[in-house]
Amino acid sequence: MKTLPQLILVFAGLVLCAGCSTPDARIKDNPEAFNRCTPQQQELIKQGQIAIGFDQEMVKLALGDPDRVTTITDASGQSEVWHYVTYETDDGLVLYTGYYHHFRGPVLYPYYLDYPARREHDRFKVDFKAGKVVLIEEESGY
Repeated sequence: MKTLPQLILVFAGLVLCAGCSTPDARIKDNPEAFNRCTPQQQELIKQGQIAIGFDQEMVKLALGDPDRVTTITDASGQSEVWHYVTYETDDGLVLYTGYYHHFRGPVLYPYYLDYPARREHDRFKVDFKAGKVVLIEEESGY
């Protein structure tokens, strides 16, 4: 019965991919937002990149939902910061990078386990003022 192990592997692959989100999948889910973009913006979004002046909907198309959102208030007003994080051990072993650790459905992903000495840090930050990107901070090497 070689087909049973093969079916199990195919099912496991489908379950793992169910939480995955790519720019292509996000564009397919929200074609109206994508069609409102200029051809240059569309090309960046397809490559998973963003630029100054993008709105929040465009950033979500390119990068997906942020892992965390914070608000900064200073003398110039308020801004919103979207954080895209990575998890790693103290010795630099990357445990996880990306949004897929968020719980979606009945699958518990391994990043929910309590890794000893696991730390979280921003690999990518996007600052918005009045709903538009004004600052992009990306960590090198990812």
